[in-house]
Amino acid sequence: MPDRAPQPVDRQLPTDEARDLISLVRDIAQREIAPKAAEEEDAGRFPRDVFGLLSESGLLGLPYDSEYGGGDQPYEVYLQVLEELAAARLTVGLGVSVHTLACHALANYGTKEQQVEHLPAMLGGGLLGAYCLSEPSSGSDAASLRTKAVREEGDPSRASGAEGGGDWVITGTKAWITHGGVADFYTVLARSGGQGPRGITAFLVPGDAAGLSAAPPEKKMGMKGSPTAQVHLDGVRVPDDRRLGDEGQGFAIALSALDSGRLGIAACAIGLAQAALDEAVAYATGRQQFGRPISDFQGLRFMLADMATQIEAGRALYLAAARLRDAGRPFSKQAAMAKLLCTDTAMKVTTDAVQVLGGYGYTADFPAERYMREAKVLQIVEGTNQIQRMVIARHLAGPDSR
Repeated sequence: MPDRAPQPVDRQLPTDEARDLISLVRDIAQREIAPKAAEEEDAGRFPRDVFGLLSESGLLGLPYDSEYGGGDQPYEVYLQVLEELAAARLTVGLGVSVHTLACHALANYGTKEQQVEHLPAMLGGGLLGAYCLSEPSSGSDAASLRTKAVREEGDPSRASGAEGGGDWVITGTKAWITHGGVADFYTVLARSGGQGPRGITAFLVPGDAAGLSAAPPEKKMGMKGSPTAQVHLDGVRVPDDRRLGDEGQGFAIALSALDSGRLGIAACAIGLAQAALDEAVAYATGRQQFGRPISDFQGLRFMLADMATQIEAGRALYLAAARLRDAGRPFSKQAAMAKLLCTDTAMKVTTDAVQVLGGYGYTADFPAERYMREAKVLQIVEGTNQIQRMVIARHLAGPDSR
């Protein structure tokens, strides 16, 4: 059965421009994404054509500066766009979130020259990005990554900063990379110095760089249309003018990106949960048992009410965190809270949606079972929910707590 078109959510948007933007996204979602979602996920097809359409429509660079092809949109608006896309197909919503994450280092820490050279193509030129932090032996403990970046001395005039010159040679393996093997560029975190977080530097690596390759995509429980693969860097040579930020600043850049990325995951989770709720309500109001719709039975009505309440609470939390970010205020704790609550909500709501549909919920004829399978990964990516609890507790107990 084709996925149901996303139902309009009553949004409080700050401007007429934002309302027009959401209308555009809903139109694309209903015409181009939702009708093919079930078939393409079942076949494991990556929707590169959809990402091309989103780029042409100005939707791949929404929170970035229009000087470089971005949309000048606040996070409060950008996240609601992600929610709409994820409600139509999580592979698309999450893909836009990952692309935005991959652009973060250049947009916020790159030099003016780097931004002028690379950002327009990344934000509106049809390119798609990937973010390379995790490794086979370093997931939650990202500061222990082993991928090496060794600089070869060269002409100092080629340097992007005061330190430099020469090329960097990057060797190592990155793991669990969304868009691995299909991305046009990779933001890569590699060890350029000693052990620990201060020895890590960020690089912008072209997708067609010599020595860069991807393993076959992982065989996953859900999101089969979104390729997740190891990325191998075998002596990949990168000029110093593709180093992002200062040497040793990479881990701080990564943490900054993850705070924003966690809000993207939260918004995608609420979009997925909303799609599951819409499916459950439509089924419950149309399914007759004992001479009346099953939505008339109190036990089921209470389930639907709880699902809707949890979704609204998650949406309010991620929007509150986004407004802090937009105001330039600290939001790391709230981002962790939003990621924790929204992804746990997605898991609970999608599981309950399967229950509402009964036996049909367990079949692939309806999308509820796919939503439940997809929800699980959201509790894991960009910091497991156990890590989010550690982040929140650290904010409560003080920076010296462990």
